[in-house]
Amino acid sequence: MRQIPINSIPLTAGCSRLATVPEQVKACAGSDTLAASFLLSHEGAGFDLTFLKDIPERYVLLTLCADTENSLAFQLQAYSTLEPGDYVFDMQTGVLPGIPTQIVIDLEWLKAKELFPERAPGQLKITCHGRRVNREEIDRLLLVTLPRYEDVAVSVSDLTLTDDYPESFPVAPEKFVDELGQYKKKSWKGKFASGEEMVQALRSAAGELSGDYAQKDFTSWGGWQKQKLLPGSGFFSKTKKDGRWYLTDPEGYAFFSMGPDCVVIRSDCRIDDIETWMDWLPSENDPLYGSLYQGHPYRTGTDSRGRNCRMFSFEQANLIRAFGDGWYDAWKKMIASQLKSAGMNTIANWSDPALFGTSGIPYVTSLPEFPDTGIHIFRDFPDVLSPEYRESAERCAQGLIPRKDDPWMIGYFLRNEPAWAFVDNLVVADEVLFCPERSCCKEVLIERIRSTYGSVETLNKAWKLTLTSFDDLYEPHESLSRNSPEADAFLRAFSAELIREYVSVPANACRKADPNHMILGMRWAWISDPAIVSGWENFDVFSINCYAFDPTPAIDNVVRLGVDLPVMIGEFHFGALDAGPVSTGLKGVKTQKDRANAIRNYIEATAAHPYGVGCHYFQCYDQFALGRFDGENYNIGLFDICLQPYSDIMDGIRKTMKDACAVTAGLKEACNYPLEKAPVIAF
Repeated sequence: MRQIPINSIPLTAGCSRLATVPEQVKACAGSDTLAASFLLSHEGAGFDLTFLKDIPERYVLLTLCADTENSLAFQLQAYSTLEPGDYVFDMQTGVLPGIPTQIVIDLEWLKAKELFPERAPGQLKITCHGRRVNREEIDRLLLVTLPRYEDVAVSVSDLTLTDDYPESFPVAPEKFVDELGQYKKKSWKGKFASGEEMVQALRSAAGELSGDYAQKDFTSWGGWQKQKLLPGSGFFSKTKKDGRWYLTDPEGYAFFSMGPDCVVIRSDCRIDDIETWMDWLPSENDPLYGSLYQGHPYRTGTDSRGRNCRMFSFEQANLIRAFGDGWYDAWKKMIASQLKSAGMNTIANWSDPALFGTSGIPYVTSLPEFPDTGIHIFRDFPDVLSPEYRESAERCAQGLIPRKDDPWMIGYFLRNEPAWAFVDNLVVADEVLFCPERSCCKEVLIERIRSTYGSVETLNKAWKLTLTSFDDLYEPHESLSRNSPEADAFLRAFSAELIREYVSVPANACRKADPNHMILGMRWAWISDPAIVSGWENFDVFSINCYAFDPTPAIDNVVRLGVDLPVMIGEFHFGALDAGPVSTGLKGVKTQKDRANAIRNYIEATAAHPYGVGCHYFQCYDQFALGRFDGENYNIGLFDICLQPYSDIMDGIRKTMKDACAVTAGLKEACNYPLEKAPVIAF
């Protein structure tokens, strides 16, 4: 273990040293030389940690404290001598405002095996983007903040290099969350001053239920009575008319799908190791609230060092305060009415199955389990050419059978955001040859290479290799697609075949198990490579998650790549900092009114696109201010943690959903309401 004096670390442009260090940071530091404070530019600034590429230790520990009212987001950026320009790998994370927080940087993350590593207590979500980076190719390694509204003072202490993962972490002795789950360090319109005030509001909302859609021209399924497109099959379907794709409800009426993800009341407030930060937590033996604790099987990739993830549900506790033992039935009735009264006609992904077919709102769901194999080619990409993959697909498809006759189901996604596809321009066949396992994919690929080139000498010349035999390909070879244009073309073509198999095998198995419902695609995080769309013919709807102010370019890109299917947005959101949690999420705006306008613009832009058939908002409720299971803490809900709707947003959606079907039919122009964007605080 080695400790590094903070003042010996080079600074990036926009970072300057301050004369004083806060007392709470000094108290955390082992000595004055191990702590320092800095002023970081609002444009983003920080520290040059390039020296880390040459250290023998695995872990870098440091304590950060940000003098700000909102979370601080920052990145570890790796620049490569092989690709001059922008960084090729980044680790993005954050810390809560004003709390000295020890973070851990694992230099093994540079190998890009982990997408969402485990975090330290109080640290926010960690996401690793980009390709694998070898230490010897690193040109620069920077730790910098993301752009913000204002310059920010940051204190750093106890920079330590070690091979040992910490057994425990220091936790600041303060209170940050009140008994209702609200963040204590700021005020906002609609924040409850007491439990009694919240109970009165919830009971009042439960007494105002109507159960009807806001739109009088909606069918009971949420379709549009003014546009009948098909005779009706008894299930949701799709059709293309005059160059435009539509979904149709079971009676054949045009259906534009809109509603929130995560319509569920669950234990999603992570509290392990930070229990002292809450004003109130019940005993686990408490007869009313003790059952609201849950464990969570949160482990990261190949790393088993995750903490024992312990969750609590402030939402459930708040409902119990208002409705006692009948809280669950009261919530189900209340949320269904609230969504319908705002014109939302879809219960979207990851929602409570108890609402499926019982709420009077159509729903989407996911294949309960995606097929897998013992060998992973890269991250979660399975050995798709193995018999094991086909057997797993047949078994997983059986999970659809219980709902195969439910007319309320719009369709199902095969999975969500495959981790392997988070790397831009990933050549999966490169990873087959780099993976040391003797997979079926590797056997087929090597045989394909052998049959194509005939002799190893011919292969060596074409791919600029020095192999002695084809069997040498069983040893790990890194990024052979970079060797020559011919190698690149060959391996990319084989990658497209693998992705097509990745898609078609489960899709075919699911068709047999459930012939009634639409396959809604993979919910790709984004189209990280053109090969991602391979196998689109196996879907009924192509789905992407699209965090943008306007989804049009993303939908256009899908169409440009040759996909001729309706396109559904599985996730989008907008967050602000004037209420609730202290991070914006993946797209930031200034106020709740701006959130409302951004959502309205997004819905109507989707509806206006000839291929756009729906967009699902992520998510129904705000995330916990101190972080959910993985550390996201975004103000992105339609409702807050006390189950109160953000009125500007709900009113805006209600108005927009009255027009959405007319926009889809080309009878009305999409809106473009003004809004003020804000710097993103997300991880």
